[in-house]
Amino acid sequence: MQQRLEYARKIAYQAGELTLRHFYETEKLVIEKKTDESPVTIADRETEQFLRQRIAECFPDDAIFGEEFPQTEGTSGFRWFLDPIDGTKSYIHGVPLYSTLIGLENEGRCVGGVIALPALHELVWAGRGFGAWHETQRSKPKRCRVSECSDLAEATFLTSEILTFDKSNRREAYNRLEKSVRLTRTWGDAYGYALIATGRADVMVDPKMSDWDAAPLLVILEEAGGRFTDWKGNATIFGKEGIATNGILHEQVLALLNH
Repeated sequence: MQQRLEYARKIAYQAGELTLRHFYETEKLVIEKKTDESPVTIADRETEQFLRQRIAECFPDDAIFGEEFPQTEGTSGFRWFLDPIDGTKSYIHGVPLYSTLIGLENEGRCVGGVIALPALHELVWAGRGFGAWHETQRSKPKRCRVSECSDLAEATFLTSEILTFDKSNRREAYNRLEKSVRLTRTWGDAYGYALIATGRADVMVDPKMSDWDAAPLLVILEEAGGRFTDWKGNATIFGKEGIATNGILHEQVLALLNH
C-alpha cells in the first residue's frame, strides 16, 4: 500500500501539470456535454489516459475505475479511482479551484487518497495509518488537522453548488444549515474538502456525488481527525452524497439535514 500511495502522489502531481497546459488557454478548449449534462473537455480525457497508463505500467494487476473511460478489471485486490479534473466547471472558466483526484481501495476498504490542486500548487493526501498531509510549493509536507470549532454558529459551511439541493428536493435542508452557521461559501468540489481536512473550514455538504469524487475523501478526512459520511451517517464513498466535518460538528449537521 505504501508503494502505491507514494506512486499516487507522484502521478497526481504529474497529471496536474498536464492539466495546466490547457488551463492557461481555456478559451481554446472545446467543451462537450455528457449524458448528465456535465461538461467534459480533451483535458479531462488526456489526463485520465495518462493516469491509467502510468498505473498500468507499474501495477498491471490493479483495477482502475475512472470517470471518463470504462473500468479496467484487476486481480490484485487493489482498485484505483480516478477523477482527472474534479471541478470542470471551474476549470473551463479559468478558476483555479479544480483538482485531480486519486483514491485507492484494497479489498473493498479505502486505504489512500490524493487531492492535487495544480493551479494552487497544493497537495493533500493520506494513507490509512500514515496520517493526512498537506504540501505546498513553498513548504515541506506537514500534518493535516481539522478545525477545533465546536459551535455550529461559528462554523464555515461549504458546498459545491446550491442548485443541486433544489434538484434533489433538499433545499429546506440547505436553508436550515445555512441559517445555523456563521459563513457559507461555494468553495466547492474537492477543494472544499481539502479545506476541511486542513482546518480552514468546518463543514462541507454535497447532496450529489459520484464514487470517484468521494473515493479519496474518506481516508483523508478520517486521518485528519474528521469525518466523511453520507447523509445517513454511514462512512462510505458509495453514498452518492457527502458530508465532511471536523467530527465535532458532525452529529449536529446530520440532525439539521435530516430534520
